[in-house]
Amino acid sequence: MAVSHDGKPLAEHEGATIRVAAAGDVHCSEANRAETAAAFREIDGTVDLILLAGDLTTHGEPDQARVLAGACRDLETPVIAVLGNHDWHVNRVPELVEVLEDAGIQVLDRSHAICRPQGVEVGIVGAKGHIGGFPGSHLPDFGEPDLRAVYANATAEVDALEEGLKAVETCPLRIVVLHYAPTTDTLQGEPEPIWAFLGTDRLAGPIVQHQPDLVIHGHAHAGAFEGRLADVPVFNVSVPVMKRDFWVFELGCAERRASAIH
Repeated sequence: MAVSHDGKPLAEHEGATIRVAAAGDVHCSEANRAETAAAFREIDGTVDLILLAGDLTTHGEPDQARVLAGACRDLETPVIAVLGNHDWHVNRVPELVEVLEDAGIQVLDRSHAICRPQGVEVGIVGAKGHIGGFPGSHLPDFGEPDLRAVYANATAEVDALEEGLKAVETCPLRIVVLHYAPTTDTLQGEPEPIWAFLGTDRLAGPIVQHQPDLVIHGHAHAGAFEGRLADVPVFNVSVPVMKRDFWVFELGCAERRASAIH
């Protein structure tokens, strides 16, 4: 029987440790088919979940999605992903998502999922996120219709994040998967004038309010790996930042915190 630090018995799920492999900006194409397949083959079966933080393809072409689909189709480990700006580039998202889902990849788009590795309910809230800026560079809800449309799209992402976190609030473990950054902590290293195009702290509100166990994002290829929003750990799992195929996190139900193990 598992016990807490004070010696009291824990519920069965509280003694569990869930291993999560995360990566963003894998930018699949025919050029990296072999490397992609090898990376997923190596991680399969060593973790409980694989989470992908957007930019799954180079330009959003369904044929590029088939490279990722081929790498994931026969995996034992569940794969959950969000889309990034590259995946939207040619505006063929329904076809792209169909290819991915046919291979068993669950794509979250302003939505959530609950999975049960080792019998533990893990609530995963997924959204692309959006640009919009940070203090000193916020895009306002004012002016031309096209600029106000950008603000409205960011609002929809924030609202979906809020609703998703409400939906999974009873899960022992909760993870947020984004593509755009919710904090400037993980943008350090990117030129400050472009931070407004790398994310927005409007996404931070639901995260700070609901306190998930882990937040991951990508997009900022030259950013920093680790940051925080209040007590919530935030990681930029862009492959160029990590300089490896995946980062593996251990989530312990008893302590409700995430820590990188390698």
